Amino acid sequence: MAGVPVENAGASAGAQPEPEVLAPKSPEDKGPYPLPSAVPAQSGPLGIRFDFNLGARVAIPEGKPWRVRLRDLDTGNILFESSPGATFINSTKRYYIRFGVEVFDDAKVFFQHEYNAENEKVLVQFPVGTLGDIMGWFPYAAKFQEKHKCKLTCALSALLIPLYRDAYPEINFITHEEVKPEEYYATYCIGLFFDDEDRVWQPCDFRLVGLHRTAGYILGVDPAEVAPKLGLVDEGPPIDEPYVCIAVQSTTQAKYWNNPNGWHEVVSYLKAKGYRVVCIDQKSVHGGGIVWNHIPHGVEDLTGDKPLAERVRWMRHAKAFIGLSSGLSWLAWASGVPVVMISGFTHPTNEFTTPYRVINYHACNSCWNDVRHRFDHRDFLWCPRHANTPRQFECTKLITAAQVIATLEPLV
Repeated sequence: MAGVPVENAGASAGAQPEPEVLAPKSPEDKGPYPLPSAVPAQSGPLGIRFDFNLGARVAIPEGKPWRVRLRDLDTGNILFESSPGATFINSTKRYYIRFGVEVFDDAKVFFQHEYNAENEKVLVQFPVGTLGDIMGWFPYAAKFQEKHKCKLTCALSALLIPLYRDAYPEINFITHEEVKPEEYYATYCIGLFFDDEDRVWQPCDFRLVGLHRTAGYILGVDPAEVAPKLGLVDEGPPIDEPYVCIAVQSTTQAKYWNNPNGWHEVVSYLKAKGYRVVCIDQKSVHGGGIVWNHIPHGVEDLTGDKPLAERVRWMRHAKAFIGLSSGLSWLAWASGVPVVMISGFTHPTNEFTTPYRVINYHACNSCWNDVRHRFDHRDFLWCPRHANTPRQFECTKLITAAQVIATLEPLV
């Protein structure tokens, strides 16, 4: 980065979102998100180029002895001032800031621009390969569009676009492959930035504010949670009898309900009350290394690679959904069904608010939200405090079926 930043000198290297590195290591490594165009997209006078694609960017014609100053218009702070003759400036911070750009010739300002996204094309990029995170994050992109009255484009997985397209006609939905980076006035990337000690990609650590609310802080909008709207036609109940949906599988063992008898007791309780119990996980068996998890005996097996719209249909008409801190619970929240969430490795502030959250504070808990512990997605048996001891995964081993049933009783 050319120029001299007033604060956080040199802190322009990319942080690491989960699970991939956001900033490219080489020109051949594009990272999980499309990169902005090499040349800033907006034209200024005398050959100046600028935009706000991953921070404020200003390009000065070669050989001009001009200085560039970047301001935070809301705080009044000068964030950056370049040396005379710097040809390309990129701000340290890549999340939303209402930047002011000034270009000086000696002591005279001859060009200035204040960030204003109204009627401008703005891109918000979401990672692919995740369901629950996007359910939590997307409403904040919609808030951004409403606040700034911009022409918003959201880049995300093609599997998720059908869920949102009809519910948000004012937003353009594309895949990462369809991004044309030279079109945008501003670009923001949403993710989990574990190693962002210099707060390059987020103004505050997501573990402190909640997985979903971090998007509100990144985009500079009200972080109050809002469930996303789903643009799906309600086709009615898939079966006539009353039923409860469950999802027992997840991506790491810490997320599972590790009480060996828990699911079986809850399923037996529901069936004794006359409910059909339908498992809508993608996989009937999942695990890693020496640990493999099966769906509970006695449930109706609807596992498989089913369309998300079909999952939503089952959830919408269920008496309740019982799940973990994982993607299908977030989809259930969006569908409007009462969600009983069983989780100990996360603190309840990490997920959406539900009156049916189950956690045992007598056990070790909330390691995911402890900034002293770096989550390792490559370790299926990650348990940062008690790995390889009798206390491993006690956060959910010690959640009893009786506690879950007591939480479930008002719903069934």
